[in-house]
Amino acid sequence: MKKILILTTLSIVLIACNSSEKKQSTDEIIASKDVKAITAKKAELQLQLEQIDEALATLDVNKEVVALVSAVKLKDTTFNHYLEIQGSINTNENVLIQPEFPGNLVELNVKAGQKVSKGQVLGRTDDGGMSQQLASAENQYALAKTTFERQKNLWSQKIGSEIQYLQAQTQMISAQKGVAQIKAQIAKTVIRAPFSGTIDEVFVEKGEVVAASPQGLMRIVNLGNMYVSTSIPESYIGKLKVGTEVDVYLTSLDKTYKGKVRQIGNFINPNNRSFGIEVSVPNPENLLRPNQVAKLKVIDYVSKNAVVVPTNVIQQDSKKNSFVYTVANSNGKTGIAKKAIVKTGQSSDNVTEILSGLDSDAIIVTEGMNTISDGMKLNF
Repeated sequence: MKKILILTTLSIVLIACNSSEKKQSTDEIIASKDVKAITAKKAELQLQLEQIDEALATLDVNKEVVALVSAVKLKDTTFNHYLEIQGSINTNENVLIQPEFPGNLVELNVKAGQKVSKGQVLGRTDDGGMSQQLASAENQYALAKTTFERQKNLWSQKIGSEIQYLQAQTQMISAQKGVAQIKAQIAKTVIRAPFSGTIDEVFVEKGEVVAASPQGLMRIVNLGNMYVSTSIPESYIGKLKVGTEVDVYLTSLDKTYKGKVRQIGNFINPNNRSFGIEVSVPNPENLLRPNQVAKLKVIDYVSKNAVVVPTNVIQQDSKKNSFVYTVANSNGKTGIAKKAIVKTGQSSDNVTEILSGLDSDAIIVTEGMNTISDGMKLNF
């Protein structure tokens, strides 16, 4: 009986088409190159196809077919949307050590790979005879100090003039400053570690004449204070704040670290309309290195108790409506396919938030949804 009704419906449509063709065939309309006529013909044919679909749905033909699918029951979950962007690992404690005082490198106390502490003496350059100048200046200061003390005693007894007292004081202070100045210069010949870390490379040898250069004497690196620097589109101003958690994925290590935004730039780059951020990253295993490439996932949207479905189960019908297939009247591992029109939100990690159209406990078809239709019997 159902087959007879289907054939009857198709016959009616074909008769209607033949009737229309008597007026003007499809080929004739296309040949006329009349855009309005072609568009009208297309709409007419689409309407006829929709009528056929409705007739088939009314006749309930598909309910005789049982489809084998996979299905899963939904549950409330927290949905996070991420901004994914690339950045570069860096550290502020990665410097080239330069000599403050040029000269012959008379001491070199470290080698590549050696750990050093802040303030540790790494090397020393020749002071160019300033040690002898210091000894002479210290003698002059000692004499000036003695002269001043005697002149002070005389002046306290009202012996001598005030000018003599002030001159002795001035000479002593001048000699004292001369000693301090030479000591400061000699101190520059000592090369010290600016922070605790590891000597990564040494570029010189003991006995070389050294001076400040682009290469420097050695490189010192501390891997304990690492961060990722990158730029974020200006549309994210207000969505980020200091302390926001960030997933940092290192492709070279195939590992993900939990970081936090530690600094947000206050300047918008006019060339790409972005602002800079820094994300601190823990490095307990010392696997991170400056200039490593990192992929950041910054949470910019959170929805608690959200309904989410795999993105690939969402389809679109001829009216551009998004829909998924759910299992209605489920009984154990059987049920009926039901088309559910849904309103979708944002997508992340291959799942999409459903804003409306699905209950939080609905059973949705996850595999085989392209082979079923509304009302079809299902096994899952």
